[in-house]
Amino acid sequence: MQGFFDTCRILTFMLILAKEFKYLDILKKQKGGITMPMSADFQKRLEPILPEIIKCFGTPFHIYDERGIRQTGKRLKKAFKGVRGFKEFFAVKANPNLVLLKMMAEMGFGFDCSSIPELQIARQLGAQEKDVMFTSNNTSEEEFWQALKYGSCILNLDDISMIPKVPMWPKRICFRYNPGKRRTGNSIIGNPVEAKYGVTHEQIVKAYRLAKERGARKFGLHTMVASNELNYKYMVETVRMLSRVAEMVQNKLGIRFEFWNMGGGIGIPYRPEQEPVPIELLANEIKKILALFKAKNSYVPKLFMECGRYITGPHGVLVTTVINRMSKYREYVGVDACMSSLMRPALYDAHHTITILGKDDSDEQEVVDVVGSLCENNDKFAKQRKLPKTKEGDILIIHETGAHGLAMCFNYNGRLWPKELLLREDGIVELIRRAQTVADYLATQSFEPQIWELK
Repeated sequence: MQGFFDTCRILTFMLILAKEFKYLDILKKQKGGITMPMSADFQKRLEPILPEIIKCFGTPFHIYDERGIRQTGKRLKKAFKGVRGFKEFFAVKANPNLVLLKMMAEMGFGFDCSSIPELQIARQLGAQEKDVMFTSNNTSEEEFWQALKYGSCILNLDDISMIPKVPMWPKRICFRYNPGKRRTGNSIIGNPVEAKYGVTHEQIVKAYRLAKERGARKFGLHTMVASNELNYKYMVETVRMLSRVAEMVQNKLGIRFEFWNMGGGIGIPYRPEQEPVPIELLANEIKKILALFKAKNSYVPKLFMECGRYITGPHGVLVTTVINRMSKYREYVGVDACMSSLMRPALYDAHHTITILGKDDSDEQEVVDVVGSLCENNDKFAKQRKLPKTKEGDILIIHETGAHGLAMCFNYNGRLWPKELLLREDGIVELIRRAQTVADYLATQSFEPQIWELK
């Protein structure tokens, strides 16, 4: 089996060399001027070799672009260069693949974790206390115990009621702030007044007072009130809000903040007409806020963020094969992936660009629903989408699945998770997560019998 995969890796590399320049001509000849969210560089390197990758691995699969991920990480770090203590804590929930998370650690990023398994992943990768932020919601006492018993994280409390439930009170503590009347403009987090997250404005001073009374000596301030936000000014205002809350708390309690965590939420353009966040403009505006805070308070906290989608989202696609054409009251294109592989369209009515390998908008078009095989009518990757006409065997590429794709997989109808691949910078394609098997699916039902009966 190892020899088989080695052969696939060699074939992939040879195909890149053979087709790289030919594909440049194909791109130039495309008609219609489609602007695709998938980066042109990723597209240029992936599509010529995709048929051979499929021969090697089969479909469906998510495939990620190492070059694009690393370039995005470098750009983020460069934009915030000069900001005291700047650190990105990658949101593990966005993509918990160990190979990708190792890349995050290599770029100097920490990990934002929200569960014990995510903490264990961070520990497995050698993350130290300063590298891990534990921000959970509706947390149990057992989870607090597991998080703190090794002293392996920065604890970020989501509610004031959690304070007495922390079993070992740490010297460093952070609270997540919910400002109340401040909308995000999307359905992922929605209106903070209706959100289950965070400490309210009326509670925030009391929360830090109680933490101080319990022995906390180092303090952080966190918020997360946006998700997939493309307006960089909103993120600027988030940091401005943190500065005001920090001043209010320190003036009343006499504490200094070690860091602010502006959260994640920086969006990516899922639609062709959308523009990416100008990360350099965002960084420059934030630097001004930090400079003003320092001038007024004679110190400036470190700045953290916890982006996930922004780092990996644009650099992944779901590749799937057309297996059926169906005509009912609508035209349906049935593929071999389903919403268990990518549930964002069903859960959020989210748009993901879909392209068809070898076709563009100069080909004959049709309006279709692109569907999977679950016994759920919302198992659709696209509804009434205008696409080039397809036939069985055509390859569909669903864009922007590098975050919240496989991470949100589930097993309804017994549908199994797809595999994950990585297009390395040297052109090699590597299997970084095998597909789930029926044995995996049934494993939790294989155990020694355990019975309780009334005596």
